[in-house]
Amino acid sequence: MRRRRLHSAANHDRWLVSYADFITLLLAFFVVMFATNRADRNHAKALSESIQQAFKNGATFGVGRREENKPAVQNTKISPGLKEAPDTEKKPLLELEGSLRSLEATLKSEIESGAVHLSLEQRGLIISLEAAAFFPSGNDTISASSRPTIGKVADVLKRLPNALRLEGHTDSLPISNRRFQSNWELSAARSIAMLRVLNGEFGVERQRMAIVGYADTEAVGPNDTVEGRGRNRRVDIVIVSRYGMQAEPAQTTTEQ
Repeated sequence: MRRRRLHSAANHDRWLVSYADFITLLLAFFVVMFATNRADRNHAKALSESIQQAFKNGATFGVGRREENKPAVQNTKISPGLKEAPDTEKKPLLELEGSLRSLEATLKSEIESGAVHLSLEQRGLIISLEAAAFFPSGNDTISASSRPTIGKVADVLKRLPNALRLEGHTDSLPISNRRFQSNWELSAARSIAMLRVLNGEFGVERQRMAIVGYADTEAVGPNDTVEGRGRNRRVDIVIVSRYGMQAEPAQTTTEQ
């Protein structure tokens, strides 16, 4: 007698396995999204706090910061962005901070009158001498009345080991007389005249100094106004920082 084959009943609950897998993957997806969103919020909060702190400190610089109870000297500036500069660039500037303070005190009257301007940049401490207070118009002869001011500057320079750059500048008005055929010659001649006085009368070592003539190519004011042209006619004495010395030619010593 042939045995009768039994057919098993179909399992209608197999879809629950796939559904459970889908729910598990969906839960994992939302967990990852939640964790990512939480990390982004923490990062955004930290970034916001950093920006707020930066804005709070943005009004002060790493060099030249004054106490609130001390008056600021006019016409003295510190180049912006110094606080954010790398340590390798800040350290050479910090070495000149004391010299800046000394010159501010020594040249207070000259700074207030506008004859002298001080600024601290990465390349060094710049002492700007307005030509009108030191030279006759169109001439490279240093006036006798300006000798005491130059002497004050020389006293500070002699206490420092840094190299010095004497940079002559003019306005854009052309010059042509028996002695000078162009502003290039005038700017260079005034730098040389300053070197002779610093070395010959006040004992600043000649080997430390270099001469540069810029004519009207490095203006600090507009040449279309009388005031601007007056600011552009100047001799800058640059006390070169260690950072600035990286761009200077290497000095060699030759035995006679």
